[in-house]
Amino acid sequence: MLEQVLQHLAALVSFDTRNPPRRIGVGGIFDYLRAQLPDFRVEVTDHGDGAVSLFAVRGTPQVLFNVHLDTVPSSSAWTADPFTLRVTRSRAIGLGACDIKGAAACLVAAAQAARGDAAFLFGSDEEANDARCIDAFLKRPHGFSSVVVAEPTNGEAVLAHRGISSVLLRFKGQAGHASGAEAMDASALHQAMRWGTRALDFVDAESHRRFGGLTGLRFNIGRVEGGIKANVIAPEAEVRFGFRPLPSHDIDELHARFGSLAGTGALERYEETFRGPPLPAGEVAEAEERRLAARDLADALGLPIGNAVDFWTEASLFSAAGLDALVCGPGDIAQAHTADEWVSLSQLQDYAEAVRRIIANDSRAT
Repeated sequence: MLEQVLQHLAALVSFDTRNPPRRIGVGGIFDYLRAQLPDFRVEVTDHGDGAVSLFAVRGTPQVLFNVHLDTVPSSSAWTADPFTLRVTRSRAIGLGACDIKGAAACLVAAAQAARGDAAFLFGSDEEANDARCIDAFLKRPHGFSSVVVAEPTNGEAVLAHRGISSVLLRFKGQAGHASGAEAMDASALHQAMRWGTRALDFVDAESHRRFGGLTGLRFNIGRVEGGIKANVIAPEAEVRFGFRPLPSHDIDELHARFGSLAGTGALERYEETFRGPPLPAGEVAEAEERRLAARDLADALGLPIGNAVDFWTEASLFSAAGLDALVCGPGDIAQAHTADEWVSLSQLQDYAEAVRRIIANDSRAT
C-alpha cells in the first residue's frame, strides 16, 4: 500500500496550504480528497479566513480520524521545491510530509484498500491556533465518542500532552530623561524585566509538578518590545509570553499568578490571546479517568502506546468536549516545521496498515 500512500502524498504536498497566509479555499486540496473518496458522504464547509473543513463518512463508524492539511510557511533553507515530493530509499521529503499530510495520505489509501466504515475530518486551521473547523464540528450533532488525531508521534498512541496558553502583556511607564533617579521605577521596560525575572523564578518553583510522565511547567518569553532610545525613559513596553501547563495545572490560577508578578500599577493590559486545554482535559481525577479511557481505546484499535509529549494538539479540544481522544500519526515531531521536512517510509507503511485494519473492522476495533 506504500505506493498508493506516496501517490496521494505527492498530490497533497503539491497544494500550497501554508498557514500563514492561509489562502485556502474550498477547491484545490479539498477537491482532490473528495475525488479520492467517491463512496463517502462528503461535506466541505468554509468557516472563513481560510479555515475549511471536509467531513467524510462511509457507513456508521465508531471512531473519527482527524488531520489538518495546513502547513507552516516554507523557508529559504529548503534545498529543493517544497511543493514537490522527493522520495529516497527511506524518506518522503516535502512541505507538510511529516506535519501532517503523510497521515492524510495514509487515511485515503487505507479507505481505498478497505471497504469498512470510516469517518475523516480534515481541516486547514491548526497551524494558526484558530480551531474553527473543530469548534464547528463539535457544536453539531456528530454521534462520535472517540477520536484519533493525527500528529507526528512515530506511530504511537499519545494519551497525554500539555496545554498551551499565549499572553500579551503591556506595561506602562512615564517618559523622561534617563539621567534622573526616577528612571529606575518609571521605565516600562524595567518593569517588564522585573516581571520576567519573577516569572522565571515562579516557573522554576513548579519543577516538582508531575502528570503522566510530564514534569514541571514549560514557559517562554517570546518577544519584548518598547522604549525609544538609551537616554529616554521607556513610556511603554509589550511582552508576549506563553506557557504549557500539565493536565493537573489550573490555567486560570496560573494566569492569576503571572499577572500578580507585575509591580503595583505597572501593568496596563493582560490579555490571553490563545488557550488550548491539555490532554486529557478536565480536573485531575477526571483527566486521569479520561487518560485510562484513551488507553483502552488504543488497546482496542491495536495501536502501540507511547509516552506523553510536551507539544500541544487539537486532541485536547475533543477531550474537553467529552470524547475519548488520543494522538497518533507517522513522523517525528523533531522533523516538523523544519527545512526539508521528511517522514520515514516505514512509518507511512505501518500507519496506513494500522488504519486499514481499523477500517476493515478488525476485532480489536470493536
